[in-house]
Amino acid sequence: METTITSHSAAETMALGQRIGVQLQGGEVFAICGPLGSGKTHLIKGIAAGAGARDSTDVTSPTFVIVNEYAGRLDIYHIDAYRLDSVAEFERLGFDDFCYPESVVLIEWADKIEAAIHDVDSIRIDLAHAGEHTRTLRFGALPGYLNVL
Repeated sequence: METTITSHSAAETMALGQRIGVQLQGGEVFAICGPLGSGKTHLIKGIAAGAGARDSTDVTSPTFVIVNEYAGRLDIYHIDAYRLDSVAEFERLGFDDFCYPESVVLIEWADKIEAAIHDVDSIRIDLAHAGEHTRTLRFGALPGYLNVL
């Protein structure tokens, strides 16, 4: 079952992410998709804060370094696939090494590498512009313990 939420500001998007982050148990993989400026990184900042990242203000999109790691209650791996040219390039990152019970993997631009994660039980989130500051967030099937409302 899909769930759609409207956010009216970057702060609301981060607060939603934080509500998600506090519920995480470890082992989750998020496939986060949307155009430039749709709020992917704001959502991830909130998720990282809620999941216990020691300094969530340091959460930035790893566009050039590809992977950032944030330590806290859970190990958080933030992957940005924007600059990747192929699924093979993504696989060389060692994605499987990031997926373990005490970690959370957050993939921006996941639609670029869908073929590499099709066997992974991931939580898909699609963000879209709905106005100057308004965004819609569409969540695919969610685990029973994860309440986004």
